[in-house]
Amino acid sequence: MSKTFDVCIRGDGVVGRTLAMLLARERLRVALVTRPQPPAGEVPVADVRAYALNSASRALLQTLRVWPDDAFATPVREMQVWGDDGGRVDFSADSVAQDALAWIVDVPALELQLIQAVRYQPQIELVTAPAKAALQVVCEGKKSSSRDEFGARWTVKPYPQKALAARLDSDVPHQGVARQWFSNGDILALLPLGGPQGNSVALVWSVSVARAEELAQLSPEAFCAAVQTVCGADVGNLQLTSAVAGWPLALSQAERWVGPGWALAGDAAHTVHPLSGQGLNLGLADAASLAGVLAEREYWRALGDEKLLRRYERSRKADVAATSTVTDGLHGLFAQTDDRWQALRNWGMNGFARSSLLKRWVARQAAGL
Repeated sequence: MSKTFDVCIRGDGVVGRTLAMLLARERLRVALVTRPQPPAGEVPVADVRAYALNSASRALLQTLRVWPDDAFATPVREMQVWGDDGGRVDFSADSVAQDALAWIVDVPALELQLIQAVRYQPQIELVTAPAKAALQVVCEGKKSSSRDEFGARWTVKPYPQKALAARLDSDVPHQGVARQWFSNGDILALLPLGGPQGNSVALVWSVSVARAEELAQLSPEAFCAAVQTVCGADVGNLQLTSAVAGWPLALSQAERWVGPGWALAGDAAHTVHPLSGQGLNLGLADAASLAGVLAEREYWRALGDEKLLRRYERSRKADVAATSTVTDGLHGLFAQTDDRWQALRNWGMNGFARSSLLKRWVARQAAGL
C-alpha cells in the first residue's frame, strides 16, 4: 500500500526545503520531491549565484537554524547606486538602525545547510516523484512542469536582456559595500562576499541579449576589463575567479496561485527583474506565509481547502505586485537611451538622494522591516 502524506512539495530548492522545514515543525508529514542526482563521478557545474537576503528572510532561516556561517553570509553596511549621468543614491545600515541593510548569501552554502537539516528531520521524506497528499505545493521554479497539471495560467513579459553572473576577486577589501550601476540600459551590481573583511564580490550584470553573448565569449582578462569600464577604479583591480553563467530575464506570474488541493510558491508563482535583489526574499516570504496559514487553520478545515489557500494567495499577491511594479518601472525608465530620459532619471535620483525620509522608508522596505 502506497504511503500518504499531509503535504507534497514539488521542488527541493531553497524555497521548497524551507517550506518543508516549516511544515515539519508543525508536525505535518511532508514528502519532498528531489531532483535527480548527477551520475557518479560527474563533477557538477559550480554555482556562482549569490542572493541579497533581507532581515525578514534572515530571521526566518535563523529560526530553522539553517543560516550559513559568517564566511558565507556577508552583511551589507552600505549600498551605493550610480545613474548614467551623475545621478547617485547612497543607503546606510545606520539610517535604519540595523547591523546591515541585507546579507549577501552564497547559494550553495545555504542549500547545503538546508540539505543537512532536512536529512535529520523525521517528518520529511525525500521522494523521486510526486506522492499522494492532501496538499500539493509547487516550488519547481519558473520552468515548472506542474503548473499546467493544475491549470495555472502563466503570463510572461520577456525583457530584451540576459543576466550574467560570476565571481571576482579584488585587490582591495569591499568593506561591506554593495554597488550598482545603471548605464544606458545595462545594470551591473557587485555584491560583497567572504565576510566583512573579504575582497570577493558576486557580479550580476543585466545586458542586452547580443551584448551578453559577446561578453560570455571574452577571455577572463577582457571580461574583467569590460566590468572595470563600468565600475571605475574605486572597486580595485578585478580578477575573474569563476565561469560566467547567464540566463534570460522576464517578468512573469501565475494568474492563479492556488486551487483545490494545490498551491504555488516562489519562482513557480512569480519572477521579477533582479535589479532589486528581492527574488528569493519574495519566495521565502511565500513559504512563511503559506506555513502560517496552514498552522492557523480551523481544526475542521482540510489542508487542501481552497478557501484556506486563498488566504495565502491574498496575503502575498499585493506584496509581489508592488515589487514587480517598482522593478519593472525602474527597468523601463533606465532602458530609455534618449538624452531627455537620461536627464530626467538622474534628476530624479539626485532628488531622491536629498529626501532623507523617503530614502529611509525605501531602505526599511527593502530590508524587510
